Amino acid sequence: MNAEINVVSLIDVMMLLLVIFMITAPLMQGGVDVKLPVASARPLDDKSSLVITIDKNGRIFVDRDGMNFKEFEAAFKPMVGSRASRGVTVRSDGRTNVDALVKVLAVIRNAGVTNVGIATEDDPSRRGPG
Repeated sequence: MNAEINVVSLIDVMMLLLVIFMITAPLMQGGVDVKLPVASARPLDDKSSLVITIDKNGRIFVDRDGMNFKEFEAAFKPMVGSRASRGVTVRSDGRTNVDALVKVLAVIRNAGVTNVGIATEDDPSRRGPG
């Protein structure tokens, strides 16, 4: 009689979990759905920055946490803390009131963040043929 553990079924389960994780991981990074404005700009280099999203209704999301402007203004400076050195990326819906975007940028600047990027969609008319 052989007293070994059969690990084949455990390996099968591990591989199945790996496939499930590989399929669902990109879906979990979606964030808030906004229609970014179109512009010709260089891509942002730093992917580890804090992401602030403003939807078409003016609601503000820090990563995925939604709040109104007053809550954002009160919570941003303590929230950014040590993450300020990595920068902040602002994703604003193209249909957002410019006033909301300017107010958010002012709060970011008043918190001492100097590395701010604004996300846009690539302008297809600026691309070459191909």
